[in-house]
Amino acid sequence: MLQLHYHPTDASLMPHIFLEELGVPFELVLVDRSRNAQQSPEYLRLNPNGKIPVLVDGDLVLYETPAILLHLADTHPDKQLMPALGTPLRAHAYKWMVWLSNTLHPNMTNYFYAERYVPAENVADFVARTEARIGPLLDQLEAQLQSSGGPWLLGETYTPADCMALVLCSWTRNLQRPASSLPALGAYIDRMRQRPAVQRASATERLPETFFKKAG
Repeated sequence: MLQLHYHPTDASLMPHIFLEELGVPFELVLVDRSRNAQQSPEYLRLNPNGKIPVLVDGDLVLYETPAILLHLADTHPDKQLMPALGTPLRAHAYKWMVWLSNTLHPNMTNYFYAERYVPAENVADFVARTEARIGPLLDQLEAQLQSSGGPWLLGETYTPADCMALVLCSWTRNLQRPASSLPALGAYIDRMRQRPAVQRASATERLPETFFKKAG
């Protein structure tokens, strides 16, 4: 059985949602961050970077969220949750998954963990500068949704990129200009929240209503 090592609200929520979309049996294994379990010798044997998530599929141990999502899509082609190989739409799915992972996600990490990167007296300025960088990235997502016509990031085709975009947009909820405040992105977040897979993953991880969209 597929095994996902996760922690609630972390990046592991992306493959958790996608596993629910696939509707295949899987097991969740909690990585207790309150005990720094992601740095334990046992976990480091799975992922030497000490990051969450990890997917175990038989003898295959896989980390890096986009790799996990693409592997799941490729090993369940009957679910048709990725465009056909060799098509422009497939290439755009790759592009957005890499962009979300390599461009938006690192900026969100900088925003939440500024103290890791700068001295304490510089944290407030670093956070403000990071938030200023995130704004145009959200505008880029907004423009993509408007140009694709929705309802999903690539238009009519739902892909793992949607799982990534939802979680990353949700992480912006406490910014002065969160993703939910943009017209297309706000409606997109609401549509995503209505998907049964998102609701099941949210219930399992006991996410509060305010996780996806700040109250008020």
